[in-house]
Amino acid sequence: MCRLFGLSSAPRRTRATFWLLDAPDSLSEQSHDDPDGTGLGYFTADGTPEVHKAPLAAYEDRAFTQEARNVESETFLAHVRFASTGSLDIRNTHPFEQDGRLFAHNGVVEGLDRLDEHLGEDRALVRGDTDSERCFALVTREIRRNGGDVAAGIESAVGWIAENLPVYALNLILTTPHELWALRYPETHRLYTLRRHAGGHHGTRHLDHSGSDGHLRVHSAHLADSPAVVVASERMDDNPQWRLMEPGELLHVGPDLHATHHVVLPDPPAHRLTLADLRPDAAASQKAA
Repeated sequence: MCRLFGLSSAPRRTRATFWLLDAPDSLSEQSHDDPDGTGLGYFTADGTPEVHKAPLAAYEDRAFTQEARNVESETFLAHVRFASTGSLDIRNTHPFEQDGRLFAHNGVVEGLDRLDEHLGEDRALVRGDTDSERCFALVTREIRRNGGDVAAGIESAVGWIAENLPVYALNLILTTPHELWALRYPETHRLYTLRRHAGGHHGTRHLDHSGSDGHLRVHSAHLADSPAVVVASERMDDNPQWRLMEPGELLHVGPDLHATHHVVLPDPPAHRLTLADLRPDAAASQKAA
């Protein structure tokens, strides 16, 4: 199963070591199970999106190791891919960038011919073969149609997908230089969020999160003094304030770390897929490690 991780420390820029790649429970180790791509997205001080990604496992990518140890941003987005749609190619590796925003997805959406038809000329936003990037293109179009309102764009796009396409899961994280949005839909895969106070649960510690199953790890000394909001595919420490997002819930973290959330998709997909409905390769990609 693909892994998602998002973090916002806005308005403060944070230096984070993504995945302590020499640790036994690091994302590098986990990528032996999710071997099809590794991606890290963030923003420079002037708001320019930067993405480092490769269509290979993190443990095989030395450039990824270097990038993961040195980046600084208000928001971060990370993804480890287990391919369900699209070839093993850099253009199919998350995160994706459109209109200065970054996006990563965990799940399977089918009916891509119909989605392409619905996208029309906006299909040109898509450079690869994945369902994820097509979904992002629809989100991007709907944001434009809603005058730049990201939440409205996400709600409109995923609402159309839920009504018209076969859906197994559509968990996503979208980031801008100062804001973060996350959606869990439906309840197929978990997605957790944590508002982390400066110093964490104990009040004096840097951030050093490790997933309970050893799938993710991130370290930031800066967050001993700064608050943050974290979104991840699993709880990453013993903090009791980790919260499992509701099915259909959209979370928004603003430029001042103010977080709001509400259920935008209260009903399951109209054409809901089960694991048994998926192609064998897609089904394999969605099983929890």
